[in-house]
Amino acid sequence: MTMLYAGLLLWFVTHALPSVAPARKTALVKSMGEQPYRGVFSLLILAAILLMVFGWKGATLTAVYSPPMGPGLLSSLLVLAGLVLFFSSRVDGHIKRVVRHPQMAGTLLWACAHLLTNGDSRSLALFGTMAVWAVFEIVMINRREGAWTGSATASARSDLIALVIGILAFAVVGHFHQALFGVVPIAV
Repeated sequence: MTMLYAGLLLWFVTHALPSVAPARKTALVKSMGEQPYRGVFSLLILAAILLMVFGWKGATLTAVYSPPMGPGLLSSLLVLAGLVLFFSSRVDGHIKRVVRHPQMAGTLLWACAHLLTNGDSRSLALFGTMAVWAVFEIVMINRREGAWTGSATASARSDLIALVIGILAFAVVGHFHQALFGVVPIAV
């Protein structure tokens, strides 16, 4: 599970740097330039994801707790809602106007759905860390940005776009879930 832990650590540290050390991020952007900084950030995130995926696949399963749910409709609906929230963070819809951190809330729903259906060590490491990371980011963003009033503009069309993209992402991931992760997301 070393590779999984390395990916999780890289993910957390890379995302935490701008929140925990904003002066360091500013200095990096100033010395590298905005686009090169974004490129390095993206490469680090890609490396983290690859480490997590291959670490997940190579990890030995050890039971930690008995999950309260199995794969099925409820956990799938939580993941779907999480994906819609996640994608609504990129458009100015009513969802984004009501939910301050739709991307982090979506990540938290996705992680919780998986923690409710998986009780093994690698699931606890991956989904537990991602849930903690989402809460950490919410706290740090709130601290940095202060009071929030919501978006002044909102479009139902934008919500529809987020919904369609969320459903499409859910369908694609669901289709390949067993091949990628070895688990059938909805037991038939």
